[in-house]
Amino acid sequence: MNAQHNGSLAAERRLKQVAGVLATGPYREDAAGTMAQCPITTHVLDTSLGRPGAGITVTLSLVGEGESLTKVGGGVTNADGRCPGLVSNEGFVAGTYRIRFDVQKYFEADGRDAFYPFCDITFIIKDAGQHYHVPLLLNPFGFSTYRGS
Repeated sequence: MNAQHNGSLAAERRLKQVAGVLATGPYREDAAGTMAQCPITTHVLDTSLGRPGAGITVTLSLVGEGESLTKVGGGVTNADGRCPGLVSNEGFVAGTYRIRFDVQKYFEADGRDAFYPFCDITFIIKDAGQHYHVPLLLNPFGFSTYRGS
Protein backbone atom coordinates (compact mmCIF):
# COMPACT_ATOMS: atom_id res chain seq x y z
CA MET A 1 0.00 0.00 0.00
CA ASN A 2 2.87 2.38 0.76
CA ALA A 3 4.40 1.91 -2.70
CA GLN A 4 1.02 2.63 -4.30
CA HIS A 5 0.65 5.80 -2.23
CA ASN A 6 4.16 6.94 -3.21
CA GLY A 7 3.32 6.25 -6.85
CA SER A 8 0.20 8.41 -6.72
CA LEU A 9 2.15 11.22 -5.03
CA ALA A 10 4.78 11.04 -7.78
CA ALA A 11 2.06 11.17 -10.44
CA GLU A 12 0.46 14.15 -8.72
CA ARG A 13 3.81 16.00 -8.63
CA ARG A 14 4.35 15.26 -12.32
CA LEU A 15 0.90 16.60 -13.21
CA LYS A 16 1.68 19.81 -11.31
CA GLN A 17 4.95 20.14 -13.24
CA VAL A 18 3.17 19.68 -16.58
CA ALA A 19 0.47 22.18 -15.57
CA GLY A 20 3.19 24.67 -14.65
CA VAL A 21 4.81 24.30 -18.07
CA LEU A 22 1.48 24.78 -19.82
CA ALA A 23 0.72 27.85 -17.71
CA THR A 24 3.98 29.51 -18.78
CA GLY A 25 3.73 28.50 -22.43
CA PRO A 26 2.42 30.58 -25.32
CA TYR A 27 -1.21 29.81 -24.49
CA ARG A 28 -4.03 31.83 -23.03
CA GLU A 29 -7.55 30.93 -22.01
CA ASP A 30 -10.05 32.45 -24.43
CA ALA A 31 -13.63 33.57 -23.73
CA ALA A 32 -14.91 30.03 -24.33
CA GLY A 33 -12.59 28.68 -21.63
CA THR A 34 -10.33 26.79 -24.03
CA MET A 35 -6.58 27.20 -24.23
CA ALA A 36 -5.56 28.92 -27.46
CA GLN A 37 -2.09 29.82 -28.65
CA CYS A 38 -1.33 33.51 -28.28
CA PRO A 39 -0.89 35.10 -31.71
CA ILE A 40 2.28 36.94 -30.57
CA THR A 41 4.85 35.43 -28.23
CA THR A 42 8.23 36.65 -27.08
CA HIS A 43 11.14 35.76 -24.87
CA VAL A 44 14.29 37.50 -23.73
CA LEU A 45 17.78 36.03 -23.62
CA ASP A 46 20.50 37.99 -21.84
CA THR A 47 23.42 37.10 -24.12
CA SER A 48 25.97 38.71 -21.79
CA LEU A 49 25.16 36.12 -19.12
CA GLY A 50 23.83 33.29 -21.28
CA ARG A 51 20.55 33.09 -19.37
CA PRO A 52 16.91 34.13 -19.77
CA GLY A 53 15.97 37.72 -18.97
CA ALA A 54 13.51 37.29 -16.10
CA GLY A 55 11.44 40.06 -14.55
CA ILE A 56 11.35 42.39 -17.57
CA THR A 57 8.15 44.37 -18.08
CA VAL A 58 6.80 43.91 -21.63
CA THR A 59 4.14 46.07 -23.29
CA LEU A 60 2.52 45.24 -26.62
CA SER A 61 0.87 48.10 -28.51
CA LEU A 62 -0.93 48.50 -31.81
CA VAL A 63 0.54 51.40 -33.78
CA GLY A 64 -2.13 53.63 -35.30
CA GLU A 65 -2.40 56.79 -37.35
CA GLY A 66 0.38 59.26 -36.65
CA GLU A 67 2.23 56.55 -34.72
CA SER A 68 -0.29 56.68 -31.86
CA LEU A 69 -0.10 53.64 -29.58
CA THR A 70 -2.95 51.55 -28.18
CA LYS A 71 -1.89 49.04 -25.54
CA VAL A 72 -3.26 45.58 -26.41
CA GLY A 73 -1.27 43.38 -24.05
CA GLY A 74 1.62 43.02 -21.71
CA GLY A 75 3.15 41.26 -18.78
CA VAL A 76 6.44 40.42 -17.10
CA THR A 77 8.93 37.83 -18.30
CA ASN A 78 9.06 34.69 -16.18
CA ALA A 79 12.11 32.69 -15.03
CA ASP A 80 12.40 31.27 -18.57
CA GLY A 81 12.44 34.79 -20.06
CA ARG A 82 8.99 34.29 -21.61
CA CYS A 83 5.93 36.46 -21.27
CA PRO A 84 2.97 34.07 -21.28
CA GLY A 85 -0.45 35.37 -22.31
CA LEU A 86 0.96 38.50 -23.95
CA VAL A 87 -2.15 39.04 -26.07
CA SER A 88 -5.35 37.12 -26.78
CA ASN A 89 -6.77 36.02 -30.11
CA GLU A 90 -9.94 38.00 -29.44
CA GLY A 91 -9.87 41.20 -31.47
CA PHE A 92 -6.38 40.46 -32.80
CA VAL A 93 -6.03 42.20 -36.17
CA ALA A 94 -3.44 42.73 -38.86
CA GLY A 95 -1.44 45.92 -38.44
CA THR A 96 1.75 47.40 -37.10
CA TYR A 97 2.70 46.45 -33.55
CA ARG A 98 5.37 47.50 -31.09
CA ILE A 99 6.76 45.45 -28.22
CA ARG A 100 8.51 47.54 -25.56
CA PHE A 101 10.88 45.86 -23.12
CA ASP A 102 11.71 47.92 -20.01
CA VAL A 103 15.30 46.72 -19.68
CA GLN A 104 16.79 49.50 -17.55
CA LYS A 105 15.13 48.17 -14.39
CA TYR A 106 16.32 44.66 -15.27
CA PHE A 107 19.96 45.73 -15.51
CA GLU A 108 19.75 48.02 -12.45
CA ALA A 109 18.40 45.10 -10.38
CA ASP A 110 21.60 43.21 -11.28
CA GLY A 111 23.82 46.22 -10.53
CA ARG A 112 24.74 46.67 -14.19
CA ASP A 113 24.76 49.84 -16.29
CA ALA A 114 22.96 49.77 -19.62
CA PHE A 115 22.95 52.06 -22.62
CA TYR A 116 19.31 51.47 -23.61
CA PRO A 117 16.53 52.06 -21.06
CA PHE A 118 13.98 50.43 -23.39
CA CYS A 119 14.18 48.09 -26.36
CA ASP A 120 11.36 48.74 -28.82
CA ILE A 121 10.65 46.28 -31.62
CA THR A 122 8.16 47.42 -34.25
CA PHE A 123 6.85 44.89 -36.75
CA ILE A 124 4.02 44.31 -39.21
CA ILE A 125 1.37 41.60 -38.94
CA LYS A 126 -0.14 40.91 -42.36
CA ASP A 127 -2.05 37.74 -41.48
CA ALA A 128 -3.72 37.79 -38.05
CA GLY A 129 -4.35 34.04 -38.38
CA GLN A 130 -0.66 33.18 -38.08
CA HIS A 131 1.53 32.88 -35.00
CA TYR A 132 4.39 35.38 -34.59
CA HIS A 133 7.32 34.84 -32.22
CA VAL A 134 9.43 37.96 -31.63
CA PRO A 135 12.41 37.23 -29.34
CA LEU A 136 14.87 39.75 -27.90
CA LEU A 137 18.58 38.97 -27.62
CA LEU A 138 19.87 41.43 -25.06
CA ASN A 139 23.08 42.72 -23.51
CA PRO A 140 23.81 45.96 -21.66
CA PHE A 141 25.04 47.79 -24.76
CA GLY A 142 23.06 46.27 -27.60
CA PHE A 143 20.14 44.11 -28.68
CA SER A 144 18.87 42.22 -31.69
CA THR A 145 15.76 40.39 -32.74
CA TYR A 146 14.40 38.13 -35.46
CA ARG A 147 11.12 36.50 -36.42
CA GLY A 148 11.16 33.17 -34.67
CA SER A 149 8.80 30.24 -34.96
